[in-house]
Amino acid sequence: MVMAIRVHETGETDQMRWEEIDVGEPGLGQALIRHTAVGLNYIDVYFREGTYPAPHLPMILGLEAAGVVEAIGRGVSEVAEGDRVAYASPPIGAYSEKRLFPADRLVKLPDEIPDQTAAAMMLQGLTAQYLLRRTYSVKPGDIILFHAAAGGVGSIACQWAKHLGAVVIGTVGSKEKAIHAAGLGCDYPIVYTEEDFVERVKEITNGAGVPVVYDSVGADTFVKSLDCLRKLGLMVSFGQSSGAVPTINPAVLSRKGSLYLTRPTLFDYTEKRSDLLSSTDDLFTVVKSGAVKIEVNQTYALTDAAQAHADLVARKTTGSTVLIP
Repeated sequence: MVMAIRVHETGETDQMRWEEIDVGEPGLGQALIRHTAVGLNYIDVYFREGTYPAPHLPMILGLEAAGVVEAIGRGVSEVAEGDRVAYASPPIGAYSEKRLFPADRLVKLPDEIPDQTAAAMMLQGLTAQYLLRRTYSVKPGDIILFHAAAGGVGSIACQWAKHLGAVVIGTVGSKEKAIHAAGLGCDYPIVYTEEDFVERVKEITNGAGVPVVYDSVGADTFVKSLDCLRKLGLMVSFGQSSGAVPTINPAVLSRKGSLYLTRPTLFDYTEKRSDLLSSTDDLFTVVKSGAVKIEVNQTYALTDAAQAHADLVARKTTGSTVLIP
């Protein structure tokens, strides 16, 4: 008997149900994974609420997990039975004790990285990797603005950006989170409920603005973030935890200094297996070196996934959260 959290109708957390599922045997190109740890991410909330369209109903949430390969199907060469593996990729379905998964989207875990750490870092860590290394390649001396600096992606990105030699400005929701972010390498944590972050960024940069803003918050921060950018700066909108970004006339970007705007996703950056492996290698390297420490600050039983969602939405969490099957 295999159990999973399933959603029959999108909506609130009461739609999340612990149910028996039929997994089956691995087919062509598939591996059967026994999960040991499952990552919690805000994208799971978007799917549960219906912000992102469900691929089907009922659905099993989750895009990230670590586990052990129990069996492989025909044509699989990427992994073998007994391998410790992790993933951060569609198709959704990680909130389960076991599942079938495309073998070419799995990566083998180094011995130095425990399963819970892997489940906590794959999606958020690979997101930080493409944001800092590819969407805008952070260089020594860059002053960057990262919203939600104490969150899952932010906690990793602050450390990594500092390792790359950047000066990090980060917004957070409380004084406690400001202290937390500062401990992660955020040079200028700003409590956005108490300070105008635009004025503070202008002050820190002597009026010049920053070359890049990384924003996963959305509605509450997007418009003001444009005013934090220097001319030819890049606005990276990669989430919307506070709600959808308002419609924008492209002429606004021109008036504010010929700005650039992108709405990237991890899955485009890791669509090719070669990109997935190189990005993962980059992430594993900085984690194994100690330059980036993965904080698993909350763990819940997989059966308590609804409470984990509620706490994430209420911004009660810091760092990464892991669900244990």
